[in-house]
Amino acid sequence: MCAVESAAAVWGLPRIEKWPRHVRHLVTGRHVRGSALLRPHLGEEVEPVEVHGLLVTPVARTVVDLARSGTLVTAVAAADHALRHDLCSAADLAEEVARLRPRAHGRVRAALTRDLADPLGMSPGESLSRVQMFVLHLPRPTLQHPMSDEQGQIGVVDFWWQGVVGEFDGRMKYGVRDGADPREAAEALWREKKREDRLRRQAAVARWTWRDAMHPELLARVLAAAGVRPVARPGWFDLGAGASGGVAQRGSGAAS
Repeated sequence: MCAVESAAAVWGLPRIEKWPRHVRHLVTGRHVRGSALLRPHLGEEVEPVEVHGLLVTPVARTVVDLARSGTLVTAVAAADHALRHDLCSAADLAEEVARLRPRAHGRVRAALTRDLADPLGMSPGESLSRVQMFVLHLPRPTLQHPMSDEQGQIGVVDFWWQGVVGEFDGRMKYGVRDGADPREAAEALWREKKREDRLRRQAAVARWTWRDAMHPELLARVLAAAGVRPVARPGWFDLGAGASGGVAQRGSGAAS
């Protein structure tokens, strides 16, 4: 038996919701009576691995267990982190999903986590935002898109649709370290303002915060103002699909 949240914490996987104070979900190879505090999930037994002196499930299995027992946003954030830091591979995730019985609880969410996982999701906030975009039927964005102008490289933006930049505003976005003096903080903010001015000369720019990302209707409003709206075929899993469908071209008036 293995506690899902405990394994995720040992591996250092991010979580969108608050961490529970007590173990809530347990994956076991046999039927176990549940309680108000403990929810067992039936799954194949797996050989544990040792991390920091503790025996836990392998990373790919832990991600799949998170998907089966929790939310899609936390599962995708954990999967992105695991892929980005080479803790497991996409093939490992696919193998773990394939092991699930066809009618296993949470199998659909686990398969969706496998399909949405992307090592280019650079932070939990970006992972959360991307899942909300999927749920909202917005066109699939390109991740970590380089931008440049006549002055040279501007930088890499979090999300890109044809003519629209999307930026999740985490604290580290502005490069202001904890304890920075006011002059250093002001300089960092000035650099970011100049960067955004250059971006806005190239494309529409949508920025959002944790609060926006946690509430799909708020994120939808921010992106709609920049021209990114729901479409009938968002193209998330279409082979060779572009990331421009459903995006209003600049100057078309469609973003009004």
